[in-house]
Amino acid sequence: MTNIAPPAARAAALMGALAEKDLLDPAMLGQIEAMVESWRPENGAHVVARAWTDPAYRARLLADGTAACAELGYGGPQGEYIVVLENTPTLHNVVVCTLCSCTPWPIMGLPRDWYKSPAYRSRITREPQAVLREMGLDLPADVKLRVWDTTAETRYMVLPMRPAGTETFSESELAALVNYETMVGVALPEAGRQD
Repeated sequence: MTNIAPPAARAAALMGALAEKDLLDPAMLGQIEAMVESWRPENGAHVVARAWTDPAYRARLLADGTAACAELGYGGPQGEYIVVLENTPTLHNVVVCTLCSCTPWPIMGLPRDWYKSPAYRSRITREPQAVLREMGLDLPADVKLRVWDTTAETRYMVLPMRPAGTETFSESELAALVNYETMVGVALPEAGRQD
């Protein structure tokens, strides 16, 4: 039986071969690795928590997501045009990329495996209520559900509603309630849950 090297070792070998043939700039690779390390859902959670605590920031975020995220130091490739979708008591937004797996990387990090799956990408547009129920989110019948399909140019992020009972929470406590799933719209932040 042949032993297959772990993915990291195979990737390193491939990068080494490309660099040896001058097809890969090692400095650029370091920059990419640094960006990937700094692109995390915690960035978006910080954005959401700031919007929940600062009405002026919230208004700027909804008017120009890219600029408002940049105010907090978040920007870069895959975050050039961010549109923020506000959930309300009567409207719930869900994000999908039916072509691949586009998300605003600087504020949400790399996409989750379930977000990239063909099943999610195809079903959420056809039967969103059923998919959300399967993922643990059962919305009331009177809440309108809107599915947004990202493009290569436009990346969406959901601004979830602030949970009740969090009026005394600090910004960092609020940010702990937000995760990738809440910013895509397949889950709700809950005051009792801290990720």
